[in-house]
Amino acid sequence: MKLYAPAYYKNFKCIADKCEHSCCIGWEIDVDKVTLEKYKSLNTDYGRVIADSISYEDTPHFKLGECDRCPHLDERGLCKIILNEGEDLLSDICREHPRFYNFTSVAEVGIGMSCPEAARIILSSPDYTTTECVGNVDADAYDLDFDGRIERDKIYAILQNTKYSYSDRLEHIYNLYSIERGIDEEWLEKLNSLEYLNEAHKDLFMHYSSKISQNASDLYQERFLAYLIFRHCTEALDIENFCEKLTFCLFCERLLVSMTRFEDAKSLQEVANLASIISEEIEYSDDNTFALTY
Repeated sequence: MKLYAPAYYKNFKCIADKCEHSCCIGWEIDVDKVTLEKYKSLNTDYGRVIADSISYEDTPHFKLGECDRCPHLDERGLCKIILNEGEDLLSDICREHPRFYNFTSVAEVGIGMSCPEAARIILSSPDYTTTECVGNVDADAYDLDFDGRIERDKIYAILQNTKYSYSDRLEHIYNLYSIERGIDEEWLEKLNSLEYLNEAHKDLFMHYSSKISQNASDLYQERFLAYLIFRHCTEALDIENFCEKLTFCLFCERLLVSMTRFEDAKSLQEVANLASIISEEIEYSDDNTFALTY
């Protein structure tokens, strides 16, 4: 099955030690079964180091070190598994991050904004509607009664209609899908109840308000929303489920507006940092995403 990706996908490459927020810090890093067997078969000095670094409690994973650092992250921010054994010895989660996949009548891959470099690429890329074939994947097409990509394209057409202001385009989307903004106090209660990797982010989220006017560039907000819809709405089961997921995406867009206004963020770097925080704290927690969607 052919695999498609947004046009900006080809611009992504892990910047490793140059990254200001390493994905090898603060996350539990699972080791998949196939890679685990490769590690067990290694008869090298560093292979034995890898074997000693794995915990078998629940899902096999690396034992994190001081400050929740991966034990294979060196002082320069480089992966010692790659340096000693090669990139082929990475576990699935390390090799794939920050990629995610959509499977409908076609297969699609995107990059998640918890990665700062991915966030910068997405927010600086004007073309989010074009997808390109980037390879093949071992999967079968789904025979679907509902195709979220059709609704996604309708929204993208609205977002790109620059005859109207961004706020008017947003209002059109809200009205077309009968989306309510909800009550701020209820959203704040939900935000307060989430599990956070960094408590400082909770304080930042609590500045949410649906009444805050735009401050950052409309283009960043538009591209952020388009990314969210690509990631969360594409695999919707039906129009009702699509609207539930779209409500979540529009809330996250309003949250980013609130955060950019509070932080007075205007530059690409500043807005990308805030988008990464939303992604890291919400998108990469199934519990948090569920709490804000249903």
